[in-house]
Amino acid sequence: MNHTTSQKSAIAISLLGVVFFGAGWMQKQKEKRPMPEPAQVRFINRSPIGYSNVVEVRGGRTLYIAGQVAVDQKGTLVGPGDFRAQAKQVFENLKSRLAEANASFKDVVKLNFYVTDATDVQALRDIRNNYVNTENPPASTLVVVKRLVREEYLLEIEAIAVAGD
Repeated sequence: MNHTTSQKSAIAISLLGVVFFGAGWMQKQKEKRPMPEPAQVRFINRSPIGYSNVVEVRGGRTLYIAGQVAVDQKGTLVGPGDFRAQAKQVFENLKSRLAEANASFKDVVKLNFYVTDATDVQALRDIRNNYVNTENPPASTLVVVKRLVREEYLLEIEAIAVAGD
């Protein structure tokens, strides 16, 4: 098929019109969408030992962070036999996972702690308080377990956070 220059120009102008019309239509559709409301978080019945019994959340995006253990970026155990060193590494790992999702500890609404020795709980609380919002602490559960996936792990912590959209 052989098109003349004027036919080619007409086709090009028609295609440009479709593209510009389509782009304008798509922008109008975006403008019509309501803006998502920010997450509303309410901490209820704060315990004197640093956690909330209830956290109510409305809106936002929920992040479920798998249990973190005391390994560095290379997968090497940090602090063999040293609970405090392991706890600090676990919280640093949680901090990194939150940052990867554009969140922070202020967005954490729930922490689950798994420890192999309950005598280390005060050390855990002291380290936790350097990371979480102590004015509105997350709801928390602590479970003492016989052992974790590897015997040298002394604790594992998982988190739930609610961040803005």
